[in-house]
Amino acid sequence: MTQPYSLQKQLVVFTSIFSVVMGCILVFSAYRTALEETNEILDAQLKNLAERVAKFNPDPVKSKFSHLKQYHEEDLFVDVWAYDQQSHLHEKFKQLVEPVAKSGFYHHTNHYGKWHTYVIPLKTVQVQVSQQDSVRQALAIELAINMFLPYLIIMPFAIYGLGFIIRRNFAPFEQFKSELSTRKPNELTVIDPQQYPIELVPSIQAINQLFQRISDAQQEQKQFIADAAHELRTPITALNLQTKILLKELPHHESLIKMNNGLHRTQHLVGQLLNLAQQDSLNASNEKKMSIRLDERAYQSIEQLIHLALAKEIDLGMERYEHVQIINYSSAIDSILTNLIENAIKYTPPNGIINVSTFQENDIAIIQVEDSGPGISADLYERIKKRFYRVEQHQEIGSGLGLSIVEKAVERMGGNLIFDRSPQLGGLLVRVEIKLH
Repeated sequence: MTQPYSLQKQLVVFTSIFSVVMGCILVFSAYRTALEETNEILDAQLKNLAERVAKFNPDPVKSKFSHLKQYHEEDLFVDVWAYDQQSHLHEKFKQLVEPVAKSGFYHHTNHYGKWHTYVIPLKTVQVQVSQQDSVRQALAIELAINMFLPYLIIMPFAIYGLGFIIRRNFAPFEQFKSELSTRKPNELTVIDPQQYPIELVPSIQAINQLFQRISDAQQEQKQFIADAAHELRTPITALNLQTKILLKELPHHESLIKMNNGLHRTQHLVGQLLNLAQQDSLNASNEKKMSIRLDERAYQSIEQLIHLALAKEIDLGMERYEHVQIINYSSAIDSILTNLIENAIKYTPPNGIINVSTFQENDIAIIQVEDSGPGISADLYERIKKRFYRVEQHQEIGSGLGLSIVEKAVERMGGNLIFDRSPQLGGLLVRVEIKLH
């Protein structure tokens, strides 16, 4: 699998490599230029010195060269030798140029490198002024280094500054990534492209189009669920009534009992689907907030569902019954309380305990429902909020919509839904936090 890479790092690295390559090219160009300039200047110096020596009809003279000594650009070797002595044939270092017909620059090589020589032939002697090529190369390298040294000193600071500029210009990308990562799963609002550079606009437009397609698909799914639930409610209610009439006549008929239980579960599922569709529609509606006594609503929900708890001999009641007044959506509060209590009754075994609490912490209203059931593993807390998800190890058969409805209502109220294990009862603890205003 290909590992992701950082575009910022690549830009810094490639730009640094490019700067180093350009520096090398600069050094080479500086060296070539310095060498040409050095050759031109020192050649003029050779010629000038040779002409001055030849002007005074010099006697033969031999320069002193040592291969152990390091010479510099100011070191020139002046040799004057007579033709009749043929000194160039038996000279130790092979430094003398053979007799030439006319004055000019000549190049020759011996065991100690290449030499630049200006030669002036006279009647009886030949005058030559020589200089090592390595001296000129060393001078050219020194000049090139001196030219490159400021660039070398500035380059680390330039690379650092370039990295800072790149990171600064990539800030919109980080902002864009942050905006996407901090969005809630169901948040499909359009991203405003005006606050981002033009390079990101095509990607933002594509993402906005994707959000729109997902939103449309979700809306179609919600509409289908709502329509199906509405269409199923009437025939299922009729079947349920007919089955109850038959059970009165045949109360011990096994097939009728099974069918009645199945119809009851189906009717409950249709009710949950309608509740979910109602929450979806209310999210987009303009329902007004109102003042609500949270403790009274919790007590009313317990009264409505106490018959389900009594059927399983479950102890259902209020543990903390504090006066809590909030301003929020009434339908959402009822949906939260009903579904949490009903869900707790469903998954709490017979003779179990369910405690409902309403209280206040600072400016936060708390609804808390905990039971003595088997509880749920912590790694499933996020998954149980998804629609139609059911925990496999539980024997109870449910629609898998209760907690999804609760989450939708809590989200609509701007609250938080928290799951934990009850420290007192050992089962699931569900905590809903809602701002008072």
